[in-house]
Amino acid sequence: MEGLKGIIRTLVTGSRAYKLWLTLLFALISVAIVLLYKQSDQGLIVTNMRDPVSWGWYIANFTFLVGVAAAAVVLVVPAYLYHHEGIKDIVLLGEIMAISAVSMCLIFVTIDMGSPERFWHLIPKIGIFNFPQSILAWDVFVLNLYLFLNLFLVTYGLYKMYTDKPYNKKLIWPLILFSIPAAISIHTVTAFIYVGLPSRPFWNAAILAPRFIASAFCSGPALMLILFQVIRKTTRFEVSDRALFKVGEIITYAMSLNLFFLISELYKEHYIETAHIASVEYLWSGLHGHNQLVPWIWTALAFNLTAFLLLLIPKTRMKLSTLNLACILIFAGVYIEKGMGLVFPGFIPSTLGEIYDYFPNALELWISLGVWAAGMLIFTVLAKIAIAIKTGELKAAGK
Repeated sequence: MEGLKGIIRTLVTGSRAYKLWLTLLFALISVAIVLLYKQSDQGLIVTNMRDPVSWGWYIANFTFLVGVAAAAVVLVVPAYLYHHEGIKDIVLLGEIMAISAVSMCLIFVTIDMGSPERFWHLIPKIGIFNFPQSILAWDVFVLNLYLFLNLFLVTYGLYKMYTDKPYNKKLIWPLILFSIPAAISIHTVTAFIYVGLPSRPFWNAAILAPRFIASAFCSGPALMLILFQVIRKTTRFEVSDRALFKVGEIITYAMSLNLFFLISELYKEHYIETAHIASVEYLWSGLHGHNQLVPWIWTALAFNLTAFLLLLIPKTRMKLSTLNLACILIFAGVYIEKGMGLVFPGFIPSTLGEIYDYFPNALELWISLGVWAAGMLIFTVLAKIAIAIKTGELKAAGK
């Protein structure tokens, strides 16, 4: 009971900036809830999604956030397998970010469902889960498994720190090791959903899963680096520059793979020039006068290339100002690439040859912003508790 009071006291106290931040998040969530009521009342017709493009901005965000969640493994491997002390200090925050990202993934999928109240059909024994035949069932399974795995690791770790008791290595070590393939699996299975749709040739590439993993190891750590610097400036929690630069080095390797996979895929499409190149043309150069996505994808490529060059040069990678610029460019570039550069063109042209220029409307954008606010709220709450425990501000009585 005393511990719960301490947690509540920690969450309600803070600087003016902290309280304004929480107010902003709650305001955005409230706006999203109001708009969600409108969407649930009138149906998905209030969005810009139509039969030709039935996956839109919600699924684009879902796909991107699966990568952000999977990127926690970028901290787990050097922290626990290579015993990098600087990263070991921040790995718990990476796992908290994974919890936040997976939570947003599940919310985005739910609001994209035409009838989310029928979700009970996915519950084993009650509904028809179709496991293991359905790849969608696998996605539900691995996402929830990864969520609960990180929840347990974070809760267990914080409890042991709070009570100042040693970890049970026989319990925790296998789970830490298992979290590595679990992180890889959530983005791999998500990629398999796209690859397994034969009527969408734009996604029918065996290289899609490796591309997902490579881009995930760019965008997720890029967001982490920005958040870690915000945390160390606004709290007593220490994050060493050495840890930040090591993560930046890992991002460099991942971005080189991401760009290589992209070049390989574009070469295959343009050199062979089959009838299935229509979606690629629509995305990169326009098709029959429709070129809505062209400036977006070239902007994403410019962002990723510029960021890669900044990271490739040791002087700019080891300087916080240019490292931060590279992280911002990577986050924006991969976000565009995973949304407008992946989900939308997969439906354009349709199987009947129709070109429907989909772009999210204001309702979709505000609802999505509210989901992001919910994820940031989860991260803020868990991170504040974790930092209070790690810095000794919150600890068990008598410890």
